[in-house]
Amino acid sequence: MASRLNPYISFSGDARQALEFYKSVLGGTLSLSGYGEFGSQTPPGYEEKIMHGMLETDRGFALMASDVPPGMEHEPGNNIAISLSGDDADELRGYWEKLSSGGTVSVPLEKQMWGDVFGMCTDRFGITWMVDITEQG
Repeated sequence: MASRLNPYISFSGDARQALEFYKSVLGGTLSLSGYGEFGSQTPPGYEEKIMHGMLETDRGFALMASDVPPGMEHEPGNNIAISLSGDDADELRGYWEKLSSGGTVSVPLEKQMWGDVFGMCTDRFGITWMVDITEQG
């Protein structure tokens, strides 16, 4: 396998729901490993939490996530955004509609001064997404 860079998102208890939502938006195959799969070493209250999850799509997207383990701080912030870009306007608009539904739109998906159609939103799980649709040339 060639090297690749994957976004990895930490959640404080709703990684399963978030990854299932992202699968409903992006499609693909979702694999989940729960803390509870490790028997007596499972931290109390973590039986249903996700130790590692990975969504891989037919379009080549990969997204990883987990619930923060006990003892680690979870401090969501505005220091990460996930960008979806390309020239398939229908596909990207479909992702936008699903990701922004129930979330907060900070930049509406519309034509920008640099010529692309761009929008930015924060989904219902607190993750920022940028969608950029380039002109087909």
